[in-house]
Amino acid sequence: MSINEIIHKALMAGIGVPEKISELVDELVKKGELSESQGAKLIKEYSAKASKSGEDISKGVTEIINKALEKMNIPTRDEVEKLNRKLTALSARIKKLEESAPDRE
Repeated sequence: MSINEIIHKALMAGIGVPEKISELVDELVKKGELSESQGAKLIKEYSAKASKSGEDISKGVTEIINKALEKMNIPTRDEVEKLNRKLTALSARIKKLEESAPDRE
């Protein structure tokens, strides 16, 4: 699960969006102000909008975190992986050179 998904789920759970929507729609259906199909459609539409808002918030938070890490001069995962590949290649070259060099004893 990515940081975006965690943040999104936390935000959605924190404000109780899915439960509140269902409660409201159930109440309107019981009162006869909405049909069950209209209620289901309303829940689906509102949930999609809430999900989109949550995604936008998650993207914003991720952007802020990335900028903060950049200002702190902390390397990204890609940068660390790139350095690791270079280190592995250099280690292999050194080992090869050591194996091919004549003994100097």
